[in-house]
Order: sequence, then C-alpha cells, then structure tokens
Amino acid sequence: MENLSLIDNEFLRQFEVEKGKEKIILEYVRQERKIFLTKLKFNSELISDSEVNIFLGAVFNKIREYRLRIVPTSPEVAKFFRKNKNTYKDLIPIGISI
Repeated sequence: MENLSLIDNEFLRQFEVEKGKEKIILEYVRQERKIFLTKLKFNSELISDSEVNIFLGAVFNKIREYRLRIVPTSPEVAKFFRKNKNTYKDLIPIGISI
C-alpha cells in the first residue's frame, strides 16, 4: 500500500482503496459541514491493521482537505481516532467526545 490511491466514491458514499484483489472501504454520510464515518469493511485475513491505519490516516487527511468535521460512528474509526487524537483533534466537531 505504499502508493495509496484513495478514491472518494461519492455515488456509493464511500472511501475506498484497492490492495491487489481486495478493497478497504469506509462508508460515510455527509450532512452540512460534517461527515459521519459509518462502516469500515475489509478482509482481516488479507489486510493488516497497519494497512487499515494507513488507509484511515489518508481518509482523515482527505476530509481535512474538504474542510469537514468527522463524526466517527464506526467503532474501528473511533478507536483509530483515540489512538491519533493529537493529530486529528481539529476534525472533531465542538461538543463531540470520542
């Protein structure tokens, strides 16, 4: 995943990246100036946690470019945020605690 090619598939409302024949997918819902990250899908037998973390970091950086706030409703995304709170704390809306 060294050359991460992150795709924002707006039609399916998901971020995605391909690794060989596998995909990592993060579904989302946009509302006003927020993006709700709802469901993370990947094959845990073929994709490592470190690859998922690289993917989530790329997604968070893309959302920062969009100037949106993140509401992580997926447990895996919330866990990633807690581990990287100092890096991404500016992306959480005021009043939301993770």
